[in-house]
Parts: sequence; structure tokens; C-alpha cells
Amino acid sequence: MAKNARQAYAVNVDAGHQTAAESWGTGRAVSRIPRVTGSGTSRAGQGAFGNMCRGGRMFAPTKTWRRWHRRISKGQRRYATCAALAATAVPALVLARGHRIENIPEIPLVVANSVLDSIAKTKEAVALLKSLNAYDDVERVVDSKKLRRGRGKARNRRYNQRKGPLVIYQKENGTLVQAFRNIPGVDTCHVSRLNLLQLAPGGHLGRFVIWAEDAFSALNSIFGTQTQESEQKSGFKVPRSKMTNPDLTRIINSDEVQSVVRDVEVSHKYHPRKKNPLKNFGTMVKLNPYALTQKRRAILAQENTIKKRRANVAKKRAGTLFLENIINANVGSDEDSVDE
Repeated sequence: MAKNARQAYAVNVDAGHQTAAESWGTGRAVSRIPRVTGSGTSRAGQGAFGNMCRGGRMFAPTKTWRRWHRRISKGQRRYATCAALAATAVPALVLARGHRIENIPEIPLVVANSVLDSIAKTKEAVALLKSLNAYDDVERVVDSKKLRRGRGKARNRRYNQRKGPLVIYQKENGTLVQAFRNIPGVDTCHVSRLNLLQLAPGGHLGRFVIWAEDAFSALNSIFGTQTQESEQKSGFKVPRSKMTNPDLTRIINSDEVQSVVRDVEVSHKYHPRKKNPLKNFGTMVKLNPYALTQKRRAILAQENTIKKRRANVAKKRAGTLFLENIINANVGSDEDSVDE
């Protein structure tokens, strides 16, 4: 909805194309970007038109026929306004939005007509806010004023700050708006022209609202009730509440509900661990039962090979011992013959 206040902007349609430029084509060992014609000057031969060139156009030049606005149906806008109004009466939402309402006597805060009608000066408006303990929220706004980041501070929006109270009135006397308009963060709005962007700035529900008594009383005639149609909006009723008591945590934890619900079931779901069949033989047998027979045969073949190797080694050792014995016997006989 905030997009509907935007104004069209675009670059000049001729920007970056206000020169005579033509590509040199291929075969000259340069890129095919259009180049400025002529000679005798440094500009001649320079690239043009492209977004990567000095003096060229931007990439995808902005156009004024962009879809700036978004159409929102009347029913959706009314529904959102009702939701934003309902959120202003929930202290938790108002506090969550950052407003200082700890010392406020009640939410929603309704002020008598005689008090608001007598205000004509800004100092009187400040005195009223202080008497209502609502000036703490104004001080929060004053302290939040910061220099804007980016190029916006050079475009007439140099500072940004938080939002303060919203004063909603019905009697248009002119002095009320003039009295409140110079207080930082404070906005004013007529009850028949409620603005969703003021009730929920930035899309965040829970604006701190100060109501005039007659404005608060006029809500039923403007928006109707759940049983009675609006007097100003043909055939419109406020949306029906989904829950009578929105405190869902309290309902769930109540004795009435906890006495009939079943106990929490703790599920022990088995998550099988994935094992590598090349490293885990049991997993391999599940995938390939014949792997067990193959491994058994491999073990038996290995044992037979070991037995044959041992037999061969024993046979070789026996032959070697036989030769050594014969040699030793011959050497002994030769020595005996020499001695004789």
C-alpha cells in the first residue's frame, strides 16, 4: 500500500546515445563495441553506448511506465484497517512496537472532548501529553533522530526517526492539528479518514493511539459491529473474531484442557546406520549371500596353499640335511685315512 504514493522517475531516453558511434566490426583486433567516429581528438575511437563505456547509457534504462502502484481491493483495505485498530488496544503489541506506555493509565487511551477542544497551542499539547504520561514516547522519538544512511540525506530526507503517538479526533476545529503537528513523532488523523499507514507504520501493528471521546464513540457507526452493519460503509461488518480468548497458551495449560488430553508419546524411531559393504562383511552378506561361500573357499584355498608351502619347505630342508650328513661322513673318512 505504501507503493501507491510513489512518483514515476526515469533517466532521459537519449542519455548515452547523444553521439555518432558505429562498430568497427571484426578483423581489427578490438572489441565490437560501437566507437565514436572521426579523428584528431581523444574522443575519436572511444567506446560509446554500452553500459561499460565512459559516457554510455546505464544498463536497462529506467522507464516511466513501470508498474509503480499496486491495486488493493476495498474489502482488503477495510479488513486491514480493522485489524490495525484492534491491535492498538493490545498492550503487548504496542509495547512490542517500541512505544513507551509503561506509565499509561489504560489502553486504549481515551481523552474527554473538553480537554482536546481547549488545546490551541503546542505548549498546551505538550502539557496534556505529560499529564497523560505519554510524553515518554515523544522523548523516545527525539532521542532516535539519526542521520540517514545513503544518498537520501542529499535528497531532502536527511534525518529519520521513530513514530510516536497518533491522536485521532472527530471535531475539526483546526487548532488541534496545529497544536500537535510540531511535536516530533506525533501524528493526527480524523476518525473517518483512518490511514492504514499511520495505524501500522512499516507494516508493524500496535501504534500507540490517543483517542478523542467522540472519535472513539463513532467507531461503531463507521465500521459497524459483528451484528450491525456500518452506517457509512454499505453492507460492511467488522470481521468476526476467530477466538473469544486469544490467550492460547493459557487455554492449553489450563486444568480443563490438560485433564482430558493424553500424555505425550515419545517415539523411538529406529534410524538404521548406513554401512559400507566393502568394509563391513555382514552388510556384504545381506547384499550378496554368495559372498560367504566365496570367502570360505578363499580361506580353504589359502590354508591349502600354506600346507603345500610348508611341505615343500620341509622336503627341501630334509634333502639339505641328507647332503650335509653325507658330506660330513666323507670328510671324516678322508681325515682318518690321512692319519694312518
